[in-house]
Amino acid sequence: MTERPESMPENNVVDLLLRQHQEIRRLFGEVQTTTGDARIAAFDRLRRLLAVHETAEEEIVHPYARRAIDGGATIIEARLAEENEAKTMLSQLEDIDPGRPEFDQKLAALRTAVIEHAEHEEKEEFPYIAKEATEQQLKGMAAAVKAAQAIAPTHPHPGVESPTANLLTGPFAAMLDRTRDVVKRISGRQKG
Repeated sequence: MTERPESMPENNVVDLLLRQHQEIRRLFGEVQTTTGDARIAAFDRLRRLLAVHETAEEEIVHPYARRAIDGGATIIEARLAEENEAKTMLSQLEDIDPGRPEFDQKLAALRTAVIEHAEHEEKEEFPYIAKEATEQQLKGMAAAVKAAQAIAPTHPHPGVESPTANLLTGPFAAMLDRTRDVVKRISGRQKG
């Protein structure tokens, strides 16, 4: 994927999130099948997409689902717990050299957790959002998700799953994350 998640063309929030789930699955495959710098770059793209995707869901999509779906609070609490677990796993994975065997083991565990989480959303949340929301709401949420992703933190922050927590810590975390990403790119260029 050459485009950033916030610039994807989908104008319906469910279609947008499903496309991002597809891209997440593809990136897991890319990380698993590459080595060296290509693997590091693929993992960076995966990490960024997971971080901004989950932040936007937590800020925009889950609050709507909590209100609009029968039993929404229970469904969303389960999704938030899964997201926190995945963020913790992703955060730990960031500290491991992608060439080490333990990276592959932890990547496989993260992939399983993320795919199961995505499947829960695709079965328990997205169909009901598509049914309950008006076309205008679906478009509005897609625009809001893209806006949130454009300014979201690019690294996982376990424990920050509520809309309030994201809004309070998100801008500062995003600034630090994006600075960290630029420094990494610059230092990577200097080595080569």
